[in-house]
Order: sequence, then structure tokens, then C-alpha cells
Amino acid sequence: MEYFPPIEPYDHGLLEVGDGQEVYFEQSGNPEGAPVVMLHGGPGSGCSPGYRRPWDPAVYRIVCVDQRGCGRSRPRVEAMTDLSANTTPHLLGDIERLRAHLGIERWLVWGGSWGSTLALAYAEAHLERVTGMILISVTMTRPGDVHWLYHEVGRYLPEAWDRFRSGVPEASRDGDLVAAYDRLLNGSFDPGVREAAALAWCEWEDAVQSLEPGWAPSPRYADPAFRITFARLCAHYFSHAAWLRDGQLLEEAHRLAGIPGILIHGQFDLGGPADVPWLLARAWPDAELHLVATGHSGGEEMTERYLEATHRFAQLGLRGRGAAAG
Repeated sequence: MEYFPPIEPYDHGLLEVGDGQEVYFEQSGNPEGAPVVMLHGGPGSGCSPGYRRPWDPAVYRIVCVDQRGCGRSRPRVEAMTDLSANTTPHLLGDIERLRAHLGIERWLVWGGSWGSTLALAYAEAHLERVTGMILISVTMTRPGDVHWLYHEVGRYLPEAWDRFRSGVPEASRDGDLVAAYDRLLNGSFDPGVREAAALAWCEWEDAVQSLEPGWAPSPRYADPAFRITFARLCAHYFSHAAWLRDGQLLEEAHRLAGIPGILIHGQFDLGGPADVPWLLARAWPDAELHLVATGHSGGEEMTERYLEATHRFAQLGLRGRGAAAG
């Protein structure tokens, strides 16, 4: 299987969602097709044109949304932007407002990396709005998951982790590094301090994937504007455990019974151990887990499983058109 050719959106805009925020969305493919909403990773990455290509444009109505403060949403998170109105409950409300705005009753939900946490939180809060789910590089953003990524992975990458650890004040280096970076990125009133912390944060994010085949430094981290948006939002969300109760998504996964889900995860994902989707699949009666021989950023086998999943849901003929309830 191969990706579909590049396409352009047939509709796009900014949706006012309150708190002075406008969320960017776009629609591609078939306006009468099965709706699918794309929840990107990060937090803070934003969507890209490649998000449209795994979906058959004759079958799917592809909705991409840039989460608050990133991508083309406004105002974009900059060095000194206030983040008090940027939390998981805010994002869940934005998704529901967008669904209602587009007149979609139910939709397929896709989430990648952080987006899989957001997708699970959305589905568990709005079961009646979800036809199915495809989750890739699955995360649940539990405190233990966050600690693993920013502390324990350092045992595999000691030099890079030492640089990451050295990016916070000496008195904070033996404590919670995510909380320490949050203080630098979101507590300091010095833009220079925030920018230096953003660079150190993104260098660590890159290092975590550096052992994967074919790895090259991510060009997006070379952009200071992207770095500050991405690092500030990541530290903000992860230092607050995504405003989720510890273990909440796993504990409530049984409520997803009746919603088909396909989980695709790299068995060698250094930053996201494979027991995360494995535990989720055990708790979710209608989830199907595919562990593939790759890392977090994917590869040919992950792509193949992803495309198979989009084709399978297309064959189910899932529809969610019509006036939105509520």
C-alpha cells in the first residue's frame, strides 16, 4: 500500500473557541465522506499536509485541527504568551465545538503520540461521538510515562541526558526535571531564559529518537519559533500530567467497549515503552494492537499497518454526517 497523492483542502478557517483563542481547521477529501478528525502530537506540533495522505480522499472527509496556540491557530504560543487557557479540558472543548460547527454527528478519531492521549480523553468523555479510533505511537501521559521519557531514558543516552539535566539550575538537577523546565519555560519572566530552555528541551526530544534507523535531526527544531511553542506547551502539559488523574485513561478504557480501535506502536520506541499500548489493549475490549519492529517515528511496517487501518475503516462504511446533536 502507498500513500494517496497530495491534496489541498476544500475548506479551512479559524474557529473562535473562547478565551481569546482561534483554532485553525481544514477539511479535505470528500465533503460527503466518513468524517475523521486528526489529533496531532506534541503538544504543540500542529498538523502538516502529510496528515491528509493516508486517507482515501474519495471515501473520507478529513478534518485536521491545530490545537490551541500552535500551528496556524491564534494566538500562537510565543516566549511570553499566557498559557492559563491552554489545558486538556480546553482542548477537549475545542474538539467538540469544531464537531458541532462542521455539522458532524460522529467521527473516526486519529491520534498520534500526544494526540493519542488527547484522542483517548476525548473518546472517554464523548463516547457517543466516536465511530472508531486509530492510535499511533500510543501514549497515556501518566506521571510514570513522563518520568520515563525525561529521566529513565537517560540511562540509554547518558551524554545527551547530562546536557538536558544541565539545562536547569544546579539545585534542581536531582529533582523533577520536567517541573524544573516548566519553571524556566513558563515561570521565568526572562525571554532569554525561556529560549535557552526551549533549545535544551528540543535537543533532548531529538536525542530520544536518535537511535532509530535512518534518524536525522528534525529540521523543525532549527526554527526558534517552533522550539519555543513546542517546548513551552510540552513542559506545561507534562508537568501537570495533562490534567488527568493518574491512570485515568487506562481505568476508564473499558467504557470504550463497542468502539473499534486499532493501536499501532513501535516495539523499539525508546521514549514510549510497548507496555503502554499493551495495557490499553487489554483494558479496551474492542482494541486491536499491532506492535511493529520500529521506533517512535515509524517506518515501513508502521506505515503499512496505518494504511491497512484506514482501508479497513473505509470498508466499514462509517458515517457521521448530518446535523450535530447538542
